[in-house]
Amino acid sequence: MNISAAITAVHGAVPEKVLSNSDLEKMVDTNDEWIVSRTGIKERRIVSDGETLSDLGAEVVKGICEKRGISPLEIDMIIVGTVTGDYRFPSTSNVICYKSGATNAWGYDVSAACSGFIYTLITGQQFIASGQHKKVIVIGGDIMSSIVSYKDRNTCVIFGDGAGGVLLEPNNEGNGIVDSILKADGAGKEFLIQKAGGSAHPVTEENIGTPETFVYQEGRTVFKFAVTNMADVSAEIMEKNNLKSEDIDWLVPHQANLRIIDATANRMGLTKEKVMINIEKYGNTTSGTIPLCLWEWEKKLKKGDNIVLAAFGGGFTWGSVYLKWAYNS
Repeated sequence: MNISAAITAVHGAVPEKVLSNSDLEKMVDTNDEWIVSRTGIKERRIVSDGETLSDLGAEVVKGICEKRGISPLEIDMIIVGTVTGDYRFPSTSNVICYKSGATNAWGYDVSAACSGFIYTLITGQQFIASGQHKKVIVIGGDIMSSIVSYKDRNTCVIFGDGAGGVLLEPNNEGNGIVDSILKADGAGKEFLIQKAGGSAHPVTEENIGTPETFVYQEGRTVFKFAVTNMADVSAEIMEKNNLKSEDIDWLVPHQANLRIIDATANRMGLTKEKVMINIEKYGNTTSGTIPLCLWEWEKKLKKGDNIVLAAFGGGFTWGSVYLKWAYNS
């Protein structure tokens, strides 16, 4: 039987500091009812001064190793999906390896915005399925507070900080990642972008603190694309693998907006009982949302459960992953 890459442990890390909707009411022209009705978000976590993505990532690695009963020195590779790494370089993966004690591991960062975790998960799958590595940790996480303007009510109410990750190991029982569909369309870049900071628009004295240095989102356009594409790709992976709605045990959707999540579940014919939702507590942590859901629901997952992950992000990037859960908690 072919070797598949199975998730064998999961862990999450979020900052202690809570930013509630009532806190945001004091910062921008918004209110709790407006935020909840449009997004489903009640609060989000925000890092304290000096707290970084690599701090959260190192906590994820240590938590995974503790659960699995292994040393960080046994980890072969750490891949991190993020758009808010500690630095432009070195990679946050590099720093996490050091901070977590996984000093035998190598790795790199993957940039796919809110689709970062599923892109990274499928990247990590290749190293396991090929036989090159035995233990690969895949992390999705972002410190969105570092690139959000708290004067822009269209974006600051949506995003939060957090990270989650999974350990991938070889499996020959038929459990693990079964299939994936990943897509991208760079024509969507102008609708969800942090314009300044890259080589196309470097940070200068003139643009520091301007809207170009923060996240920009054309909400209606992004919403329309996300609703259509996330639902379509989730239905597509079901059809490709001859899955009916009753065959799916869990949908783990990117936590961008409750209406997008509902549209995806409806397209798949799933009731809310089969959908992991924690957007009300954490907001949109971009590439951190899916692994944070797996972390919170871990005890409810059973060996052999059919799970679909689905995401949509800036770029545009989107995709779905079909996997069979490999262990009982």
